[in-house]
Amino acid sequence: MARMSGLVLIANAGDGSISALRLHHGDAPRLEVLATTGGLEGCGTFAVDPARDLVHAAFKGEQPGVATLRLDRESGTLTEVARREVEDSQTYLSLAHGGTVLLGASYGGGSGRTWPVVHEGDRVRLGDPVAQVSFANLHCVVPAGEGGGTVAYFVSLGDDLVAQYHLARDGALTPLDPPTVAAPDGAGPRHLVVDGAHAYVMTEFSGEVLVLDRAADGALSAAGEVGAVDPRHGLRHSRYGADPTEEHLIWGADLHRAGAWLITSERSSSELASLPVDGEGGLGEPAHFTPTQPQPRGFAVTPDGRLVVSVGERSTRAELLRVEGDGSLTSLGTAETGHGPNWVRILD
Repeated sequence: MARMSGLVLIANAGDGSISALRLHHGDAPRLEVLATTGGLEGCGTFAVDPARDLVHAAFKGEQPGVATLRLDRESGTLTEVARREVEDSQTYLSLAHGGTVLLGASYGGGSGRTWPVVHEGDRVRLGDPVAQVSFANLHCVVPAGEGGGTVAYFVSLGDDLVAQYHLARDGALTPLDPPTVAAPDGAGPRHLVVDGAHAYVMTEFSGEVLVLDRAADGALSAAGEVGAVDPRHGLRHSRYGADPTEEHLIWGADLHRAGAWLITSERSSSELASLPVDGEGGLGEPAHFTPTQPQPRGFAVTPDGRLVVSVGERSTRAELLRVEGDGSLTSLGTAETGHGPNWVRILD
């Protein structure tokens, strides 16, 4: 039997908090606010270990770090159990190897790191960093694969590339062959999702989805790109250091697979685009553009691909949308979250 409800966690960078909302499925899907946990200055990313109900959340400040919190799924509250200072504030966090390795990417620090997650009975903490890589303006890190075949992809907006590594169980990184995959010059690759034999990257400056093929060892190779920006807005190609709002420029952000569709977000237009995915992983041109919360940086899709939860950096509300058969998105309502929401994860 399908679950009738799940949890949505949203990081509110403006408030330094994480909000928990109940996602009710059924005939009338809706969001219900449960709880908000503060004390996480500038929190804009977290990684969830659903098997242990743990959340590793980045915080900023004079000394940035990562807080580990235990999640109560009934109340939505998060209780801090450990905190570790890190050298650079984290822009993206992911977990690998069954929640025993944490990976981080730092945009400002131009660095990527891995840490062991040490479980000692009921206690948990981050150990000392194991590996470090350096690329300009790293924007995300995504692990893929299982066991000894796990790889990690670090996406560098500043260097226009994806760096790829074998990720050992202890967090060690070994470059694949080739060690990097180039993106088009000035595209500004940002977020990446892996989907079987393919991966897709959303670019910030050109507003494209880069299509990448994945070999048996996890190595990526470029396979083309498709525009994901609504041409009706007349947005122009952006660049590092520009103000997209003032200059009316492209400001691509996030992307996620939703069944037969790839959904992307663009902040200048405050829209979500729906691109069809064919049986061989190829992308078609966008079929629909859907307005959503102002300046949508992050969003998430339910595991069944039927619902989207979207937030906007200039909104204090989370929006629930249904993915229709033709790829269009129908808004089902909103619920209150905090200020500056920019990171969403859904737990069934």
